[in-house]
Amino acid sequence: MTDQKNPFADIAAQMQEMAKSFPAMEAFTPEGFEKMMGTMPKDMMENMFGTGLNEGGLDARTKLLLTLAGLTMQGAQNETAVRQTVRHAAEAGATEQHISETIGMMSVFAGMPAMTRALDLAQSVMADKKDHKS
Repeated sequence: MTDQKNPFADIAAQMQEMAKSFPAMEAFTPEGFEKMMGTMPKDMMENMFGTGLNEGGLDARTKLLLTLAGLTMQGAQNETAVRQTVRHAAEAGATEQHISETIGMMSVFAGMPAMTRALDLAQSVMADKKDHKS
């Protein structure tokens, strides 16, 4: 019986070699890419995700806090999504206390490790926001 080569391993190796040929790929980081993505203005979020198209429904801030709760429930595995949701929730009017309470409440359902990870990510976003205001 012969060992078959994993075709996905070959594809991954080819992609890594190809990435090496692109200039500046060595300096690429997901965090750097994330910083290039802007934050949607509050009015636009409210119109698209809030009560603009759904009169009497949840506002954008509440929906983003619910999204943050869901991301925390998943163990805050998608760090980029957690950071972007925190950034957008703050833009939509959520305070640091709203964000911390939302994440903290999830400790009951998701456990302390998930809550701690999400809170660390949220605090890094909030600290960056304070640094940029100074």
